[in-house]
Amino acid sequence: MKITIVGTGYVGLVTGTCFAEVGIDVTCVDINQKKIDGLKEGIMPIYEPGLEAMVKRNYDKKRLHFSTKLGEAIQDSEAVFIAVGTPPGEDGSADLQYVIAVAREIGQNMNNHMVVVTKSTVPVGTALKVRQAVQEELGKRNSNIEFDVASNPEFLKEGAAIQDFLKPDRIVVGVESDRAKKVMEKLYKPFVLNGHPIIFMDVPSSEMTKYAANSMLATKISFMNDIANLCEIVGADVNMVRKGIGSDNRIGTKFIYPGVGYGGSCFPKDVKALIRTAKQYGYDMQVLNAVESVNDAQKSVLVKKVKAHFGEDLSGRTFGIWGLSFKPKTDDMREAPSIVIANELIAAGAKVQAFDPVAMEEAKRDLGETITYAKDEYDALVDADAMLLVTEWPEFRVPNFNVLGKLLREKVIFDGRNIYDRQELEEAGFTYYGIGIK
Repeated sequence: MKITIVGTGYVGLVTGTCFAEVGIDVTCVDINQKKIDGLKEGIMPIYEPGLEAMVKRNYDKKRLHFSTKLGEAIQDSEAVFIAVGTPPGEDGSADLQYVIAVAREIGQNMNNHMVVVTKSTVPVGTALKVRQAVQEELGKRNSNIEFDVASNPEFLKEGAAIQDFLKPDRIVVGVESDRAKKVMEKLYKPFVLNGHPIIFMDVPSSEMTKYAANSMLATKISFMNDIANLCEIVGADVNMVRKGIGSDNRIGTKFIYPGVGYGGSCFPKDVKALIRTAKQYGYDMQVLNAVESVNDAQKSVLVKKVKAHFGEDLSGRTFGIWGLSFKPKTDDMREAPSIVIANELIAAGAKVQAFDPVAMEEAKRDLGETITYAKDEYDALVDADAMLLVTEWPEFRVPNFNVLGKLLREKVIFDGRNIYDRQELEEAGFTYYGIGIK
């Protein structure tokens, strides 16, 4: 079976590589020649655990190919996946210009029946626009080649994307014909042999499922952060509250950990896009508006605690930040809380020195030289007035607090992810601030 993946970003590269891993002939296409050349040499454009070895292995076995020529790649393909970016516009809506441009190029070059699959996160109605774009180009060629359009949203967690794809909770596919369904069943058969469900539905429902899933998870995070802030006011401990509600299987334990807000490429963008889609249809998503508002405010919570301890004017102060990426096991800095935290500290007159295991090069795109990039986590604390834990990388979970205490000017820790034991730190002479803990 031969397929084409258009786009070698996070979704496209992981998708193409995992399909190749089960023996499918995959060509990944991108307009960026430098990126394609790098992939052929084993140079990854993104950081994702396990991805580099899998790409190299399948490329060497000639199951995975890289090209800049879409017209050549799609010849004889049974399916072509559109996995290009859909960045948010100024109004929060998803920008579909790249998706439609790919659809047009497919229509200009296809020579056999294929299923055109939207893998990018796109609003309801996009598949129809893709169909129209392909059909218009076929019309210009006076061609009557048949094709189908399908929706196949991704549910990959950054840092665990390989396992998520190979052993999915579920596979969601929106189709408009039995022919398209058979192609998608054949394609995903290796991934459902162990009982993982593939759920077929109509195309608009599939498109909505992606946005609804991410918005629900974002809602759980903002709800818990709201509860955490109230816990501090009334004297409750959010860690106890979390355990209490998480034991209810209707709620569960996932995504109810308080912190400094969500970030990344999915939740912020998808919440905004769903709010915008609703507005286009005259409907106000009141819950999601609140989710977004709470999240924006939560990114400033840690700095408010810093100012409550040290004062509003932080001139002459230095703060060490542990973790810059929006979550562990990724170098993704999109909408990362660390950006807001660093900028607010700097605006108050402070100096910032930070360390992240993999995201510092990406961080320079957003923070430039406004902060100092340390060689390791302890270097970030040299002569700092306090430490701020922002991203809960595994290597930060059990630090040497004796060393940490000697490096800091004052033994103060602001734990933005509640990963440390307050009693243990206070017994060691530290002043500890968490989220949702009085």
